[in-house]
Amino acid sequence: MSGKRYPEEFKIEAIKQITERGYKASDVAKRLGVTTTSLDTWQKKYGNNNSHHQTITSQQEELRRLKSELRRVTEERNILKEAAAFFASESKKNTRL
Repeated sequence: MSGKRYPEEFKIEAIKQITERGYKASDVAKRLGVTTTSLDTWQKKYGNNNSHHQTITSQQEELRRLKSELRRVTEERNILKEAAAFFASESKKNTRL
């Protein structure tokens, strides 16, 4: 019989409570409703020294950076659109004189 499946983010956050915040594995297991065996397995897979966990972290950082850059470029585009519309209307006014 297979147990309940948890998302990868849930597992990583559970392990962070142990490794980064210093909680006992048994306390985290009780609070989250999982077994300590599951936490041990997750810690082996997602622990601080695991390259998979580091890859996810670096991907999240890259995603944050790209979202920030997209926001900036979108704002610049909107400003340029408004400027183009303004100068187009000014150009029409000057040709009617």
